[in-house]
Amino acid sequence: MAAWMWSRFSSWFWNPWVWLPPNYSWDDLVPNEEVQYAKWSDLWTYPIIMAFIAIALRFLVLNRFLYSHLATAVGLRDVKPRPLKPNEVLEEVFCRYKSKVPDGEVSASAGLLGWSERQVERWLRQRTAHTRLNKFTKFMECSWQCTYYTFIFVYGIWVMSGKPWLWDIRHCWYDYPNHSVDADVWWYYMLSLSFYWSMTFTHFFEIRRKDFWQMFFHHLVTIALITFSWTCNLTRIGTLVLIVHDCADIPLQLSKMSIYSGHKAFCDAVFATFALLWIITRVGIYPLWILNSTLIVAPTIVPMFPAYYIFNGLLCTLLVLHVYWTCLILRIIAATFSKGGVEDNRSSSDPSEHSLGEGDKKEN
Repeated sequence: MAAWMWSRFSSWFWNPWVWLPPNYSWDDLVPNEEVQYAKWSDLWTYPIIMAFIAIALRFLVLNRFLYSHLATAVGLRDVKPRPLKPNEVLEEVFCRYKSKVPDGEVSASAGLLGWSERQVERWLRQRTAHTRLNKFTKFMECSWQCTYYTFIFVYGIWVMSGKPWLWDIRHCWYDYPNHSVDADVWWYYMLSLSFYWSMTFTHFFEIRRKDFWQMFFHHLVTIALITFSWTCNLTRIGTLVLIVHDCADIPLQLSKMSIYSGHKAFCDAVFATFALLWIITRVGIYPLWILNSTLIVAPTIVPMFPAYYIFNGLLCTLLVLHVYWTCLILRIIAATFSKGGVEDNRSSSDPSEHSLGEGDKKEN
């Protein structure tokens, strides 16, 4: 019975009318000697395995043997908060109010525990300290992302330099869906997808920041975009989306690393580069080149089908996130002029702490 139900669901879900252009079936997209079509099964094997390898590489190798030494070299120390004696009453108060505990709750908790208000406030401050990422940890996190984005952008340039659709985007639609996935494009997709899976897997195990859910939603949208484009063999436009999104992340991570290490002059210069690249790529090239092609040019070349509208919906959702983060970037720029330097605007769960976060940009 279960096998029959699964077969029925699979037949309904993978209906070619939904996923493929008119007059195409899944049999038409089976890899052969002439065209190496994208294999859907690749999405749920290689990237997942590579994601766990990336997590192990990050935390067990690079953090321990490279990034920690680099953080120490720039003058950072791995300062841990003092151990805190568990207290169920105050833990409940903290979970309810975080760092903004009303005076009345402090007084009530002090009376319940037989403590002074000062002791309660001290416990809550120490508890708040346990929710913060110290600069040493933030620096290592940014170092990992800077390493990835630098590598993937350079690799993407190498992959795309010989592809005709980089120079004429209409090649993304000519003869679609009969597009072969070259080995370099396959690796480009698998590496990109594995990175976002790794970020998603570790998202709930790291200290929450103010844009926790925005970043989680961003990871899901990015994974959905990569999955959709691969499944529908829209890998050509997918590679363009990837390369447009990766370049601005490099100076963003460098600016965060420099602000954590206290090099504010260098941070301001690199952040200016990031802001310029971001605006050019995310709210310039992305909508005017890529979205213009998918929304306006593609329907004149390729017959539309339901999955394509979903794909375009995800692309537009990504643009909405771009606009949201662009507003944050502009706020930071305004603060730079008013206060004389780039300041952080998002970090840990403590609203009083500010940092340039990944939420001020895209991860993709």
